Amino acid sequence: MDELELKGKWNELKGKAKQAYADLTDDDLKYEDGKGDELYGRLQQKTGKTREEVVDWLKSL
Repeated sequence: MDELELKGKWNELKGKAKQAYADLTDDDLKYEDGKGDELYGRLQQKTGKTREEVVDWLKSL
C-alpha cells in the first residue's frame, strides 16, 4: 500500500483497525505525511505481524 493510498483511506481504516485490535491507541494510529514507515512499525509492534502482513491486513479492511 503506497503513501497516497494509505493517506486517502486512513480515516476509514483507523476505525476498523481499532475494532480488530482494542489495544491500539490514537497515538499508535497517528498518520503523518511521509511517516508511513513509522506507522507500519507501530502496527507491527502492537499486532505482532510482519510489515507485509500489516500491509495485507490493512488492504483487507
